[in-house]
Amino acid sequence: MYGIAQAYGTTVQSIVDANQIPEPNRLVVGQALVIPIVGNFYYVQSGDSLYSIGQRFGINYLTLAQVNNINPSQPLSIGMRLYIPPQPKTRAETLAYLEPRGTFVSEALLSQAREAGPFLTYLALFSYEARRDGTLKVPPSQGVAQIANDTGASLAMVVSNLENFSFSGDLARDIFQSTAVQDLLFNNILEEAKRLGTVKDIHFDFENLPGDQRQAYNNFLRRAVSRFHPQGYTVSTALAPKTSASERGPWTEGHDYKAHGEIVDFVMLMTYEWGYSAGPPMAVSPLPEVEAVVKYAISEIPRNKIILGQNLYGYNWTLPFVKGGPNAEAISPQKAIEIAKKYNAAIQYDLRSQAPFFEYYDEQGKAHVVWFEDARSIQAKFNLIKQYKLRGVGYWKLGLPFPQNWLLIGSNFDVVKK
Repeated sequence: MYGIAQAYGTTVQSIVDANQIPEPNRLVVGQALVIPIVGNFYYVQSGDSLYSIGQRFGINYLTLAQVNNINPSQPLSIGMRLYIPPQPKTRAETLAYLEPRGTFVSEALLSQAREAGPFLTYLALFSYEARRDGTLKVPPSQGVAQIANDTGASLAMVVSNLENFSFSGDLARDIFQSTAVQDLLFNNILEEAKRLGTVKDIHFDFENLPGDQRQAYNNFLRRAVSRFHPQGYTVSTALAPKTSASERGPWTEGHDYKAHGEIVDFVMLMTYEWGYSAGPPMAVSPLPEVEAVVKYAISEIPRNKIILGQNLYGYNWTLPFVKGGPNAEAISPQKAIEIAKKYNAAIQYDLRSQAPFFEYYDEQGKAHVVWFEDARSIQAKFNLIKQYKLRGVGYWKLGLPFPQNWLLIGSNFDVVKK
Protein backbone atom coordinates (compact mmCIF):
# COMPACT_ATOMS: atom_id res chain seq x y z
CA MET A 1 0.00 0.00 0.00
CA TYR A 2 2.88 2.35 0.79
CA GLY A 3 4.33 1.77 -2.66
CA ILE A 4 0.99 2.55 -4.31
CA ALA A 5 0.64 5.76 -2.32
CA GLN A 6 4.19 6.82 -3.23
CA ALA A 7 3.61 6.10 -6.91
CA TYR A 8 0.56 8.37 -7.03
CA GLY A 9 1.81 11.11 -4.73
CA THR A 10 -0.78 10.56 -2.02
CA THR A 11 -0.95 8.95 1.44
CA VAL A 12 -1.79 5.43 2.55
CA GLN A 13 -4.56 6.77 4.79
CA SER A 14 -6.19 8.63 1.90
CA ILE A 15 -6.38 5.42 -0.14
CA VAL A 16 -7.61 3.40 2.85
CA ASP A 17 -10.35 5.93 3.63
CA ALA A 18 -11.44 6.31 0.00
CA ASN A 19 -11.82 2.56 -0.52
CA GLN A 20 -12.85 1.69 3.06
CA ILE A 21 -10.14 -0.98 3.29
CA PRO A 22 -10.36 -2.84 6.63
CA GLU A 23 -6.90 -4.47 6.38
CA PRO A 24 -4.52 -2.22 4.40
CA ASN A 25 -1.72 -4.76 4.64
CA ARG A 26 -3.83 -7.50 3.05
CA LEU A 27 -4.83 -6.42 -0.44
CA VAL A 28 -6.26 -8.93 -2.91
CA VAL A 29 -4.46 -9.73 -6.17
CA GLY A 30 -6.45 -8.01 -8.93
CA GLN A 31 -8.33 -5.70 -6.55
CA ALA A 32 -9.20 -2.31 -8.10
CA LEU A 33 -8.51 0.78 -6.02
CA VAL A 34 -9.68 4.36 -6.47
CA ILE A 35 -6.79 6.76 -5.86
CA PRO A 36 -8.06 10.11 -4.49
CA ILE A 37 -6.02 12.52 -6.61
CA VAL A 38 -6.89 15.38 -8.95
CA GLY A 39 -6.87 13.97 -12.48
CA ASN A 40 -5.67 10.48 -13.42
CA PHE A 41 -2.52 8.57 -14.17
CA TYR A 42 -2.38 6.29 -17.20
CA TYR A 43 0.26 3.70 -18.01
CA VAL A 44 1.05 3.34 -21.71
CA GLN A 45 0.09 -0.01 -23.22
CA SER A 46 1.05 -1.75 -26.46
CA GLY A 47 -0.40 0.05 -29.48
CA ASP A 48 -0.99 3.34 -27.65
CA SER A 49 -0.14 6.74 -29.08
CA LEU A 50 -0.57 10.21 -27.63
CA TYR A 51 -3.43 10.71 -30.07
CA SER A 52 -5.28 7.50 -29.09
CA ILE A 53 -4.80 8.19 -25.38
CA GLY A 54 -6.05 11.74 -25.88
CA GLN A 55 -9.11 10.40 -27.70
CA ARG A 56 -9.81 7.99 -24.86
CA PHE A 57 -9.74 10.69 -22.21
CA GLY A 58 -11.18 13.54 -24.27
CA ILE A 59 -8.06 15.70 -24.25
CA ASN A 60 -6.00 17.14 -27.13
CA TYR A 61 -2.84 15.10 -27.67
CA LEU A 62 -0.68 18.26 -27.81
CA THR A 63 -2.02 19.32 -24.41
CA LEU A 64 -1.26 15.84 -23.11
CA ALA A 65 2.32 16.12 -24.38
CA GLN A 66 2.75 19.57 -22.85
CA VAL A 67 1.40 18.54 -19.43
CA ASN A 68 3.77 15.56 -19.34
CA ASN A 69 6.75 17.50 -20.77
CA ILE A 70 7.34 15.09 -23.67
CA ASN A 71 7.89 15.55 -27.39
CA PRO A 72 4.56 14.91 -29.18
CA SER A 73 6.36 13.24 -32.08
CA GLN A 74 8.40 10.80 -30.00
CA PRO A 75 7.13 7.20 -29.66
CA LEU A 76 5.78 6.19 -26.26
CA SER A 77 7.39 3.48 -24.16
CA ILE A 78 5.17 0.70 -22.85
CA GLY A 79 4.71 1.25 -19.12
CA MET A 80 5.37 5.01 -19.30
CA ARG A 81 3.20 6.90 -16.82
CA LEU A 82 1.22 9.84 -18.16
CA TYR A 83 -0.69 12.35 -16.08
CA ILE A 84 -4.21 13.02 -17.37
CA PRO A 85 -5.46 16.39 -16.09
CA PRO A 86 -9.05 16.61 -14.86
CA GLN A 87 -11.68 17.30 -17.51
CA PRO A 88 -14.91 19.31 -17.15
CA LYS A 89 -17.57 17.24 -15.43
CA THR A 90 -20.79 16.21 -17.14
CA ARG A 91 -24.03 17.36 -15.54
CA ALA A 92 -26.09 14.32 -14.59
CA GLU A 93 -29.07 13.28 -12.51
CA THR A 94 -28.64 10.34 -10.17
CA LEU A 95 -31.20 8.14 -8.45
CA ALA A 96 -30.87 5.36 -5.89
CA TYR A 97 -33.62 3.08 -4.65
CA LEU A 98 -33.99 2.63 -0.91
CA GLU A 99 -35.94 -0.47 0.17
CA PRO A 100 -36.70 -0.68 3.91
CA ARG A 101 -37.57 -4.18 5.11
CA GLY A 102 -40.00 -4.89 7.93
CA THR A 103 -41.69 -2.16 9.92
CA PHE A 104 -38.84 0.36 10.27
CA VAL A 105 -35.83 1.72 8.40
CA SER A 106 -32.68 0.13 9.81
CA GLU A 107 -29.83 2.34 10.99
CA ALA A 108 -27.53 0.56 8.54
CA LEU A 109 -29.78 1.57 5.65
CA LEU A 110 -30.05 5.13 6.92
CA SER A 111 -26.26 5.25 7.16
CA GLN A 112 -25.96 4.17 3.52
CA ALA A 113 -28.48 6.85 2.54
CA ARG A 114 -26.45 9.49 4.40
CA GLU A 115 -23.29 8.43 2.59
CA ALA A 116 -24.97 8.43 -0.82
CA GLY A 117 -27.22 11.48 -0.38
CA PRO A 118 -24.68 14.15 -1.38
CA PHE A 119 -24.19 12.30 -4.69
CA LEU A 120 -27.90 11.84 -5.45
CA THR A 121 -30.52 13.88 -7.22
CA TYR A 122 -33.23 11.46 -6.07
CA LEU A 123 -33.53 9.15 -3.10
CA ALA A 124 -36.24 6.77 -4.32
CA LEU A 125 -38.29 5.19 -1.52
CA PHE A 126 -39.31 1.68 -2.59
CA SER A 127 -42.14 1.00 -2.62
CA TYR A 128 -45.65 2.33 -2.20
CA GLU A 129 -47.76 -0.65 -3.21
CA ALA A 130 -50.85 0.36 -5.17
CA ARG A 131 -53.88 -1.67 -4.09
CA ARG A 132 -56.81 -2.74 -6.23
CA ASP A 133 -59.14 -0.28 -4.47
CA GLY A 134 -56.84 2.72 -4.98
CA THR A 135 -55.35 2.77 -1.50
CA LEU A 136 -51.61 2.63 -0.84
CA LYS A 137 -49.56 0.25 1.28
CA VAL A 138 -47.00 2.67 2.71
CA PRO A 139 -43.40 1.58 3.44
CA PRO A 140 -41.58 2.67 6.60
CA SER A 141 -39.88 6.01 6.01
CA GLN A 142 -38.75 7.39 9.37
CA GLY A 143 -35.56 9.40 9.00
CA VAL A 144 -35.50 9.24 5.19
CA ALA A 145 -37.00 12.68 4.50
CA GLN A 146 -34.60 14.26 6.99
CA ILE A 147 -31.58 12.65 5.31
CA ALA A 148 -32.81 13.82 1.91
CA ASN A 149 -33.19 17.33 3.26
CA ASP A 150 -29.77 17.29 4.98
CA THR A 151 -27.92 16.03 1.89
CA GLY A 152 -29.75 18.07 -0.74
CA ALA A 153 -31.38 15.03 -2.34
CA SER A 154 -35.03 15.03 -3.40
CA LEU A 155 -37.36 12.17 -2.62
CA ALA A 156 -38.97 10.09 -5.34
CA MET A 157 -42.02 8.06 -4.34
CA VAL A 158 -41.81 4.67 -6.04
CA VAL A 159 -45.34 3.39 -6.70
CA SER A 160 -45.42 -0.29 -7.67
CA ASN A 161 -47.81 -3.09 -8.55
CA LEU A 162 -46.28 -5.37 -5.95
CA GLU A 163 -48.75 -7.66 -4.23
CA ASN A 164 -47.63 -10.37 -1.80
CA PHE A 165 -43.98 -9.73 -2.76
CA SER A 166 -44.56 -10.23 -6.51
CA PHE A 167 -45.31 -7.83 -9.35
CA SER A 168 -48.95 -8.49 -10.25
CA GLY A 169 -50.21 -7.94 -13.77
CA ASP A 170 -53.74 -8.70 -12.58
CA LEU A 171 -53.57 -5.96 -9.95
CA ALA A 172 -52.35 -3.49 -12.56
CA ARG A 173 -55.18 -4.49 -14.90
CA ASP A 174 -57.76 -3.79 -12.18
CA ILE A 175 -56.31 -0.32 -11.64
CA PHE A 176 -56.01 0.47 -15.35
CA GLN A 177 -59.65 -0.48 -15.97
CA SER A 178 -61.12 1.99 -13.47
CA THR A 179 -60.62 5.74 -13.65
CA ALA A 180 -62.34 6.03 -10.27
CA VAL A 181 -59.70 3.75 -8.71
CA GLN A 182 -56.96 5.72 -10.45
CA ASP A 183 -58.31 9.02 -9.14
CA LEU A 184 -58.33 7.66 -5.59
CA LEU A 185 -54.80 6.29 -6.05
CA PHE A 186 -53.54 9.64 -7.32
CA ASN A 187 -55.17 11.44 -4.40
CA ASN A 188 -53.51 9.07 -1.94
CA ILE A 189 -50.13 9.53 -3.63
CA LEU A 190 -50.49 13.32 -3.40
CA GLU A 191 -51.46 13.14 0.25
CA GLU A 192 -48.38 11.05 1.06
CA ALA A 193 -46.09 13.27 -1.02
CA LYS A 194 -47.24 16.31 0.90
CA ARG A 195 -46.79 14.49 4.21
CA LEU A 196 -43.17 13.65 3.39
CA GLY A 197 -42.51 17.19 2.22
CA THR A 198 -39.37 16.74 0.10
CA VAL A 199 -40.90 14.71 -2.75
CA LYS A 200 -40.17 15.99 -6.26
CA ASP A 201 -40.91 12.93 -8.41
CA ILE A 202 -43.61 10.24 -8.63
CA HIS A 203 -41.90 7.13 -9.99
CA PHE A 204 -44.03 4.27 -11.33
CA ASP A 205 -42.49 0.79 -11.26
CA PHE A 206 -45.19 -1.40 -12.77
CA GLU A 207 -43.71 -4.69 -13.95
CA ASN A 208 -44.79 -8.09 -15.29
CA LEU A 209 -47.58 -6.46 -17.30
CA PRO A 210 -49.38 -8.54 -19.95
CA GLY A 211 -48.90 -7.31 -23.50
CA ASP A 212 -52.59 -6.45 -23.78
CA GLN A 213 -52.12 -3.89 -20.96
CA ARG A 214 -49.48 -1.91 -22.83
CA GLN A 215 -51.85 0.79 -24.08
CA ALA A 216 -53.78 0.80 -20.81
CA TYR A 217 -50.53 1.55 -18.94
CA ASN A 218 -49.78 4.38 -21.38
CA ASN A 219 -53.22 5.88 -20.74
CA PHE A 220 -52.73 5.50 -16.98
CA LEU A 221 -49.46 7.42 -17.22
CA ARG A 222 -51.09 10.19 -19.26
CA ARG A 223 -53.69 10.63 -16.53
CA ALA A 224 -50.97 10.54 -13.86
CA VAL A 225 -49.00 13.28 -15.60
CA SER A 226 -52.10 15.46 -15.96
CA ARG A 227 -52.74 15.02 -12.23
CA PHE A 228 -49.21 15.47 -10.85
CA HIS A 229 -47.66 18.09 -13.14
CA PRO A 230 -50.03 20.87 -12.00
CA GLN A 231 -49.04 20.05 -8.41
CA GLY A 232 -45.35 20.57 -9.24
CA TYR A 233 -44.23 16.92 -9.39
CA THR A 234 -42.38 15.22 -12.21
CA VAL A 235 -43.42 11.72 -13.27
CA SER A 236 -41.00 8.94 -14.18
CA THR A 237 -41.08 5.20 -14.87
CA ALA A 238 -38.87 2.14 -14.56
CA LEU A 239 -38.50 0.20 -17.82
CA ALA A 240 -37.46 -3.41 -18.35
CA PRO A 241 -34.45 -3.75 -20.66
CA LYS A 242 -35.15 -4.72 -24.25
CA THR A 243 -33.59 -4.23 -27.67
CA SER A 244 -36.62 -3.91 -29.95
CA ALA A 245 -40.29 -2.92 -29.84
CA SER A 246 -41.29 -6.43 -30.89
CA GLU A 247 -39.46 -8.22 -28.09
CA ARG A 248 -41.75 -10.70 -26.36
CA GLY A 249 -41.91 -11.71 -22.72
CA PRO A 250 -43.88 -10.93 -19.56
CA TRP A 251 -41.36 -8.37 -18.35
CA THR A 252 -41.05 -6.39 -21.58
CA GLU A 253 -44.31 -6.46 -23.57
CA GLY A 254 -46.21 -4.07 -21.31
CA HIS A 255 -43.51 -1.38 -21.52
CA ASP A 256 -43.84 0.92 -24.54
CA TYR A 257 -40.52 2.75 -24.82
CA LYS A 258 -41.74 5.26 -27.40
CA ALA A 259 -44.89 6.17 -25.45
CA HIS A 260 -43.03 6.51 -22.14
CA GLY A 261 -40.52 8.75 -23.87
CA GLU A 262 -43.36 11.01 -24.98
CA ILE A 263 -45.46 10.93 -21.79
CA VAL A 264 -43.19 11.02 -18.73
CA ASP A 265 -40.35 13.31 -17.67
CA PHE A 266 -37.71 10.59 -17.53
CA VAL A 267 -37.28 6.82 -17.45
CA MET A 268 -34.97 4.47 -15.56
CA LEU A 269 -33.71 1.56 -17.65
CA MET A 270 -33.39 -1.52 -15.45
CA THR A 271 -30.19 -2.59 -17.21
CA TYR A 272 -29.14 -5.34 -14.81
CA GLU A 273 -29.98 -8.92 -13.84
CA TRP A 274 -28.52 -10.69 -16.88
CA GLY A 275 -26.66 -12.58 -14.20
CA TYR A 276 -29.34 -13.28 -11.58
CA SER A 277 -29.79 -15.40 -8.48
CA ALA A 278 -31.62 -18.30 -10.17
CA GLY A 279 -29.66 -18.19 -13.42
CA PRO A 280 -26.23 -19.34 -14.59
CA PRO A 281 -23.14 -17.41 -13.49
CA MET A 282 -22.33 -14.29 -15.49
CA ALA A 283 -21.90 -10.56 -15.03
CA VAL A 284 -25.01 -8.87 -13.62
CA SER A 285 -24.82 -5.99 -16.12
CA PRO A 286 -22.43 -6.94 -18.95
CA LEU A 287 -21.47 -3.90 -21.01
CA PRO A 288 -22.36 -5.19 -24.53
CA GLU A 289 -25.86 -6.21 -23.41
CA VAL A 290 -26.37 -2.91 -21.59
CA GLU A 291 -25.18 -0.93 -24.61
CA ALA A 292 -27.57 -2.84 -26.89
CA VAL A 293 -30.48 -1.71 -24.70
CA VAL A 294 -29.21 1.87 -24.74
CA LYS A 295 -28.97 1.86 -28.54
CA TYR A 296 -32.59 0.77 -28.83
CA ALA A 297 -33.75 3.15 -26.10
CA ILE A 298 -32.27 6.24 -27.76
CA SER A 299 -34.12 5.33 -30.97
CA GLU A 300 -37.44 5.65 -29.11
CA ILE A 301 -36.79 8.01 -26.17
CA PRO A 302 -35.01 11.39 -26.04
CA ARG A 303 -31.51 10.86 -24.63
CA ASN A 304 -32.00 13.52 -21.99
CA LYS A 305 -34.88 11.49 -20.55
CA ILE A 306 -32.90 8.26 -20.06
CA ILE A 307 -31.33 7.24 -16.75
CA LEU A 308 -29.12 4.16 -17.03
CA GLY A 309 -29.78 1.56 -14.35
CA GLN A 310 -26.84 0.04 -12.47
CA ASN A 311 -26.63 -2.70 -9.84
CA LEU A 312 -24.81 -2.08 -6.55
CA TYR A 313 -24.35 -5.81 -5.96
CA GLY A 314 -22.98 -9.04 -7.34
CA TYR A 315 -23.71 -12.74 -6.86
CA ASN A 316 -21.86 -15.71 -5.38
CA TRP A 317 -22.76 -18.93 -7.23
CA THR A 318 -22.05 -22.44 -6.00
CA LEU A 319 -20.81 -24.67 -8.82
CA PRO A 320 -21.76 -26.58 -10.79
CA PHE A 321 -24.81 -24.47 -11.60
CA VAL A 322 -27.98 -26.57 -11.64
CA LYS A 323 -31.20 -25.02 -12.92
CA GLY A 324 -33.74 -25.12 -10.11
CA GLY A 325 -30.98 -25.59 -7.54
CA PRO A 326 -29.99 -23.22 -4.72
CA ASN A 327 -30.03 -19.55 -5.66
CA ALA A 328 -26.84 -17.52 -5.80
CA GLU A 329 -26.25 -15.22 -2.84
CA ALA A 330 -26.43 -11.47 -3.46
CA ILE A 331 -23.36 -9.70 -2.07
CA SER A 332 -21.94 -6.18 -2.01
CA PRO A 333 -18.69 -5.30 -3.78
CA GLN A 334 -17.05 -4.89 -0.36
CA LYS A 335 -18.22 -8.38 0.66
CA ALA A 336 -16.84 -9.80 -2.59
CA ILE A 337 -13.39 -8.41 -1.75
CA GLU A 338 -13.57 -9.92 1.74
CA ILE A 339 -14.46 -13.35 0.30
CA ALA A 340 -11.57 -13.17 -2.17
CA LYS A 341 -9.24 -12.23 0.66
CA LYS A 342 -10.48 -15.05 2.91
CA TYR A 343 -9.92 -17.72 0.27
CA ASN A 344 -6.79 -16.18 -1.30
CA ALA A 345 -8.55 -15.86 -4.65
CA ALA A 346 -7.09 -13.65 -7.38
CA ILE A 347 -9.62 -11.26 -8.91
CA GLN A 348 -9.78 -11.35 -12.70
CA TYR A 349 -11.42 -8.85 -15.05
CA ASP A 350 -13.53 -9.88 -18.02
CA LEU A 351 -12.88 -7.40 -20.82
CA ARG A 352 -15.98 -8.30 -22.82
CA SER A 353 -18.41 -7.88 -19.92
CA GLN A 354 -16.29 -5.17 -18.30
CA ALA A 355 -16.80 -6.85 -14.92
CA PRO A 356 -14.59 -8.45 -12.24
CA PHE A 357 -14.93 -12.06 -11.09
CA PHE A 358 -13.06 -14.74 -9.17
CA GLU A 359 -13.31 -18.42 -8.30
CA TYR A 360 -12.58 -20.28 -5.08
CA TYR A 361 -13.26 -23.45 -3.10
CA ASP A 362 -14.99 -23.23 0.29
CA GLU A 363 -14.29 -25.28 3.44
CA GLN A 364 -16.53 -28.09 2.19
CA GLY A 365 -14.58 -28.29 -1.07
CA LYS A 366 -17.41 -26.75 -3.10
CA ALA A 367 -16.43 -24.57 -6.04
CA HIS A 368 -17.77 -21.01 -6.27
CA VAL A 369 -17.66 -18.18 -8.79
CA VAL A 370 -18.35 -14.57 -7.83
CA TRP A 371 -19.27 -11.82 -10.31
CA PHE A 372 -19.46 -8.32 -8.85
CA GLU A 373 -18.76 -4.62 -9.54
CA ASP A 374 -15.68 -2.51 -8.98
CA ALA A 375 -14.30 0.89 -9.97
CA ARG A 376 -13.44 -0.35 -13.48
CA SER A 377 -16.89 -1.75 -14.25
CA ILE A 378 -18.63 1.35 -12.91
CA GLN A 379 -16.37 3.66 -14.89
CA ALA A 380 -17.23 1.69 -18.04
CA LYS A 381 -20.94 2.47 -17.44
CA PHE A 382 -20.18 6.13 -16.73
CA ASN A 383 -18.31 6.30 -20.03
CA LEU A 384 -21.41 4.87 -21.73
CA ILE A 385 -23.58 7.58 -20.17
CA LYS A 386 -21.23 10.26 -21.47
CA GLN A 387 -20.86 8.65 -24.89
CA TYR A 388 -24.62 8.52 -25.49
CA LYS A 389 -25.35 11.79 -23.65
CA LEU A 390 -27.87 10.21 -21.28
CA ARG A 391 -29.61 11.95 -18.39
CA GLY A 392 -27.71 10.07 -15.69
CA VAL A 393 -27.48 6.89 -13.63
CA GLY A 394 -29.83 5.07 -11.24
CA TYR A 395 -28.97 2.39 -8.68
CA TRP A 396 -30.65 -0.73 -7.40
CA LYS A 397 -30.19 -0.49 -4.47
CA LEU A 398 -28.76 1.16 -1.34
CA GLY A 399 -27.76 -1.07 1.57
CA LEU A 400 -24.91 -2.85 -0.24
CA PRO A 401 -21.68 -0.94 0.54
CA PHE A 402 -19.72 0.25 -2.49
CA PRO A 403 -17.71 3.35 -1.50
CA GLN A 404 -15.78 3.49 -4.78
CA ASN A 405 -18.99 4.20 -6.68
CA TRP A 406 -19.69 7.46 -4.87
CA LEU A 407 -16.09 8.64 -5.34
CA LEU A 408 -16.41 8.02 -9.06
CA ILE A 409 -19.77 9.81 -9.21
CA GLY A 410 -18.06 12.84 -7.71
CA SER A 411 -15.12 12.74 -10.12
CA ASN A 412 -17.21 12.12 -13.27
CA PHE A 413 -20.37 14.15 -12.80
CA ASP A 414 -21.72 17.44 -11.58
CA VAL A 415 -24.77 15.99 -9.83
CA VAL A 416 -27.97 17.96 -10.37
CA LYS A 417 -29.83 18.92 -7.21
CA LYS A 418 -33.50 19.87 -7.47
